[in-house]
Amino acid sequence: MALSKFKRRSRGRRSPLAAAVLIGVGLLMTGGIYAGASAAVAATDDTPAAQASVEEGEKLFQANCATCHGMDLQGREGVGPSLHGVGALAVEFQVSTGRMPMQMHGPQADQKPVQFTETQTRSMAEYVQSIAPGPDYPDEEILSGEGDVAHGGELFRINCAMCHNVAAAGGALTEGKFAPDIMDTSALNIYAAMVTGPQNMPVFSNMNLSEQDKQDIIANLIYQQEMTPVGGFTLGSLGPVSEGLFIWIFGIGGLIGIAVWITAKSN
Repeated sequence: MALSKFKRRSRGRRSPLAAAVLIGVGLLMTGGIYAGASAAVAATDDTPAAQASVEEGEKLFQANCATCHGMDLQGREGVGPSLHGVGALAVEFQVSTGRMPMQMHGPQADQKPVQFTETQTRSMAEYVQSIAPGPDYPDEEILSGEGDVAHGGELFRINCAMCHNVAAAGGALTEGKFAPDIMDTSALNIYAAMVTGPQNMPVFSNMNLSEQDKQDIIANLIYQQEMTPVGGFTLGSLGPVSEGLFIWIFGIGGLIGIAVWITAKSN
């Protein structure tokens, strides 16, 4: 009698891992449902129906930017500069590239993962534009990439290549600063950089480069971004430094290795 009772209990007893497996499955299902719902909400927020608004931009600015730039956009000494006069384009450039909000103070703000949707970025840009007007979004024609590519290339080499490299691959500056690679930069942010002069970049007003000149430069850069390299490995497009290093290590090194091998073989 006692033996049969023990057998029945043994057959009804669950494995010690069963509870852990059930909990894991439950967590995975809950996480999957939450992720799906979040993606659906995000997609809904960025639909045309979810238009940018100054009111929403003010809330976002106060929650994420006012600590450094002040509630009145006047900035705080030693913390963040004034935003008066920077306009919507400066906000678009800094926020849509992840440079702002800044993680830590340094020689310059670097790109990092973007924290806001396009609609939220546009809302903050419109809010700043309403309080402290400055450069605003351009006509779509300027960003179309349909300018004079050859003329844009000439203007880029004259005005931009000394910092960004002829191939737009970026380059080092002084005191830990650098000109970034712009081969993945959008047409809007290229225009915004020329107009607002972020970081160490000068401002190119219409007195320096006309709107048509800017359109041609953008057309040239879009052409470079879409062009397939015809010369083989680009080696970072850093010019003779990287090419010379490659030849020194692999070319000369290979010849030395072959010479040693031939000598060893003959001995």
